[in-house]
Amino acid sequence: MPSKNMGRKSKGAGDRKDAIAPPCLPVVEDEVYLEVQRILRRRVCGYELPDSLPYLQDQRRHLLDIIERCATQGESNSALVIGPRGSGKSMLLARVLSELEKSRKIANNLLRVHLNGLLQTDDRIAIQEITRQLRLENVVEDKVFGSFAENLAFLLQSLKTDSSGAQSILFVLDEFDLFAHHKNQTLLYNLFDVCQSAQTPITVIGITCRLDVVELLEKRVKSRFSHRQIHVFNTLTFDQYCDVFRQTLALPPSFSHKEFAREWNKHVGILTDDTTVCDILRKTYDLDKSVRSLFDLMLLPISRISSDHPTINGLHLLESRKVHSADSKSAMLHGVSVLQLCLIIAMRHLTELYEGDPFNFEMVFNEYQKFIQKKSHTVQQFDKAVVLKAFEHLVALELVKAVDHSLASSTRTQKEYRAMSILVTASQLAEALSSYPACPSELKHWFNNPLPS
Repeated sequence: MPSKNMGRKSKGAGDRKDAIAPPCLPVVEDEVYLEVQRILRRRVCGYELPDSLPYLQDQRRHLLDIIERCATQGESNSALVIGPRGSGKSMLLARVLSELEKSRKIANNLLRVHLNGLLQTDDRIAIQEITRQLRLENVVEDKVFGSFAENLAFLLQSLKTDSSGAQSILFVLDEFDLFAHHKNQTLLYNLFDVCQSAQTPITVIGITCRLDVVELLEKRVKSRFSHRQIHVFNTLTFDQYCDVFRQTLALPPSFSHKEFAREWNKHVGILTDDTTVCDILRKTYDLDKSVRSLFDLMLLPISRISSDHPTINGLHLLESRKVHSADSKSAMLHGVSVLQLCLIIAMRHLTELYEGDPFNFEMVFNEYQKFIQKKSHTVQQFDKAVVLKAFEHLVALELVKAVDHSLASSTRTQKEYRAMSILVTASQLAEALSSYPACPSELKHWFNNPLPS
């Protein structure tokens, strides 16, 4: 019986000399492709940790030492993990905690409390979440506390008197900089104060993308912070970036269908030799070296893996890149009318003519009238009231904004004379005009050749 995949070519692959030939994958049931998709999606969505962190070894050892000392020796401490978004801060911490959980001694002696500055927006919500995660709701019940410090001290004392004995506690504060905006920074002050008092062994790990986060702390909070900082940066070379791409797509040795996994991994091993794939990875790497951006690029092709699309190729990645690199403003311009496009072109010309100075509706309307009367033969002319309504719609779409919001809301200035500025760049407008459906040629010519003032 001939293979159901035999002779199948990826769409467009046969037209490219530099494309990698599709692998001769064995005939398998659809469930196998679903299993492949499940494994790969868990990786790129962050549900499965990598086997190792070869590019973050120094940071891993530092963080591992801090938490391990708290769990085994009762040594309190505090530290900040700092780095740009997508650099691997949360993954680093999760990897360290997964390693520590393998030790029964540490796992049984370390309680964890995870707080997030986006969710715990004030100290009252934070202390309720701490109580819930420490499972002390029944102990607290309806007790009324005079202060946050008293409430936290009661929780820690309740853990000491528990039958299981005193335990170390790890506090993980994600979006750490947002906790600095709490009133008087009470949560941070009390946690760091407990770290110094040595009453209960606790370690506080803050995760943030702000490099200047320490400057946000009050003096009393700074004095109790250890000032340990673990920096995580996107330092992957392009070869390492390609290695992450291959390792993410490779199927594990435990995969159910051994022959399929062997052929799949063989194809993945040579995938980056494809010129299209290499170019896409290089462009993505040049814009953003983070692993998260790579995973975002891979998610769409992975989600389409099936018997009809048995592998990932350059065309799939190219389509995904177009989706992720699409400019929202350019896409939004496809939904405006031809009249509104005329107004946007007029505003761009006025902005360039007056070197960035603001304009008003009357100036835009005059520019529009000059175009209609001198250059346009196919674009319909509209009355001033209709043009003003189209202009106001652009303001509502936030493609145009008032320079002074207080002035914009004032009744003293007529709306036709309010100072405005455009939020669409020349490159965004050029891209929109090139792909706008049935765009009049006069508009493209007007954009490239402004009318003399």
